Amino acid sequence: MPGPAEGADPLPGGGLVRFARSTLRVRVAAGGAVFCGWDGAEPEPSYALDGGCPDADTRAVIEPDKDGWRVVSERITVLVSRHGAVEFRTPGGLLLRRDLPPRWWDPVNTAEGAQPRWVQRSETAADAAVFGLGGRASGPRLGEGTYRLWNTDPGGAFEPQTDPLYITMPLQLVVADAGSHLVFHDNTWDGRVTLRDGEEGAGSGHDRPGGCETRMDGGPLRYWVIPGTPARILASWTALTGRPALPPRWALGYQHSRWGFGTAAEVRRVAAGYRERELPLSALHLDIDHYDGHRVFTVDRERFPDLPALAEELRGHGVRLVSIVDPAVKLEPGNAVHDSGVAAEAFVRDAQGDPVRGVVWPGDALFPDFTDPRVRTWWGGLYAERLTQGFAGVWHDMNEPVSFAAFGDTTLPRSARHALEGRGGDHREAHNVYGLTMARAGHEGLRELRPDSRPFLFSRSGWAGMQRYGGTWSGDVSTGWPGLRSSLSLVLGLGLCGVPYSGPDVGGFTGSPSPELYLRWFQMAAYFPFFRTHSAIDAGHREPWRFGPKVLEAAGAAMRERERLMPYLYTLAHTARRSGAPYVRPVWWGDPEDRKLRACGDAFLLGDALLVAPVLEQGATERAVRLPRGLWYDTVTGEAYQGPGQVLLPAPQERVPVLARAGAVVPVAEEDGTVTLEVWAPAPGRDGGGTLVTDAGDGWAEPRVERFTSRVSDGEVVVVREEHDEVGYRVRVRGAAF
Repeated sequence: MPGPAEGADPLPGGGLVRFARSTLRVRVAAGGAVFCGWDGAEPEPSYALDGGCPDADTRAVIEPDKDGWRVVSERITVLVSRHGAVEFRTPGGLLLRRDLPPRWWDPVNTAEGAQPRWVQRSETAADAAVFGLGGRASGPRLGEGTYRLWNTDPGGAFEPQTDPLYITMPLQLVVADAGSHLVFHDNTWDGRVTLRDGEEGAGSGHDRPGGCETRMDGGPLRYWVIPGTPARILASWTALTGRPALPPRWALGYQHSRWGFGTAAEVRRVAAGYRERELPLSALHLDIDHYDGHRVFTVDRERFPDLPALAEELRGHGVRLVSIVDPAVKLEPGNAVHDSGVAAEAFVRDAQGDPVRGVVWPGDALFPDFTDPRVRTWWGGLYAERLTQGFAGVWHDMNEPVSFAAFGDTTLPRSARHALEGRGGDHREAHNVYGLTMARAGHEGLRELRPDSRPFLFSRSGWAGMQRYGGTWSGDVSTGWPGLRSSLSLVLGLGLCGVPYSGPDVGGFTGSPSPELYLRWFQMAAYFPFFRTHSAIDAGHREPWRFGPKVLEAAGAAMRERERLMPYLYTLAHTARRSGAPYVRPVWWGDPEDRKLRACGDAFLLGDALLVAPVLEQGATERAVRLPRGLWYDTVTGEAYQGPGQVLLPAPQERVPVLARAGAVVPVAEEDGTVTLEVWAPAPGRDGGGTLVTDAGDGWAEPRVERFTSRVSDGEVVVVREEHDEVGYRVRVRGAAF
């Protein structure tokens, strides 16, 4: 343990507290985030930070306190006790979290020296609710239990009880009455977080605080704490780790995929099916079966004799092709990718210096070391082949990484050697950032190869900061009602970790969904940022017409509604890029002090304007919906409901309940492509508003941002465009609360 304190030294943004056996560096950064580093741990080097550590807030200084020292800043006060406990309090003195003195033990020997294991126990408010930790199938609020920090392919379809999954992050967003905060332990090693719920009035009238234990198998003990409202926290977090990548506009449209398209003729048949039924389709995805023997960056010329011509033909109908890309390279001298990788010394090696061999889809395979900048450059250049084939985007799979020949886990041996940006280390440190660094290699390669276009890339695995390079998807979610619920948990949880662009495999990856399950999944996902049907090779088809005329009609209505909302969705994409705010938000986003809302995980906000209540139970034709405060309109019936509170709404097969916030100005698309402002009447005496962001749909030009205000004047709804005399758009008023 740290031992008793011996003194403190001022440093920019805070200071260094010296203990008998340890030191603690407290540093408040410009913007309000607080860094704490034990035993000489500094903010850098870090895979999470984007562009380096922010400057220190020189106004924050360390000064003596009654039981140690304190660092006071504009947004937070940090108290360090003489025995090593650290408290984070609001400017008003309310406790956000208390980190007890850490403990180190049993150093793990590595080629770079000893790596002590460590544990840190923390306390939060009795009413605290915890979200985050990456992509978790249960939630979005995380219950009591232990969560592992080790990116893992579950080896089959997962359900709510499956943990961990493909994306883990040592990041918690803690919401309580006293205030919200984010804590992020910047450590890539294997670890575990154990959560314990608090209890108010426990024992003799005293609260039992919420509890957290973070236990890591090695690496530095360093962490960041960010206080504020959820919106401010996500803005600060993505300022620290990188703003989310902005997808091209077409990537917000409906996309269809299947492992098992088989041939170019099948791809054409599916695309024609959507055209014949006048269903909007933005992209088709090709899985590993289009490769030659599953070899990455190849094409099976017998089944896809002219892939560039197919891509051009589909592009003529407004449909892009997206390619899967796996990291494993077939161990095969004479294969161009293999040989160039060997020449570049690009592959992960063992302690003897030989390439580590695993087994993946192409058979015996080698694994690029994406923690080496040279290797990232080499790999990024390989995407030229994908662009030549006509692909408009890529999805990274199997990049936890996965090896079917297990070395204890279904991944690389922990002794495997990685460059780690020149520092050197083994797979225990590199595993969790393998997918992140692969995404970086792909993103940077695509930007270099096609500088005028925004890359479209999403990745099954990743780590903190992955939003800089693109999005993600659910992975192999099970086909069933529990898998449907997990899909919502994943999207909400990832958004609160700073990864706003995500979505599930609609219908589940495995199995054949019933028509009802498929439709309810489809209707929910129509409001997610990434809207894609996908399935395993033996799990049947996912085209809407495969499930009968009633499902086709209702699914078509959901697709057309998404197209109608495209200006709003694209505005949310730009909002995420500018502020880190997720498209899909928990219903408590604007009301974190409402405890009943904090417990609500079966509905979500789409931006600030819309509340979507998907049907998650078999046979349901109505459902209860908990409303945030304010006035809300049913977007179909126009009926108004006052929140906070719970209402029972109809949910027939044709639709799921969607409500609009009173006063919201929602930009929508007409059939001719023009934009209309759909304005939901403000509540009496209140104003509302909205934003419209437009650009060319791709590229890097500055977008046009227009802000609107709505109010009731002389019994009529009036809309004003900021800094303009005219609104400039057709206005459609809905609702009649005034």
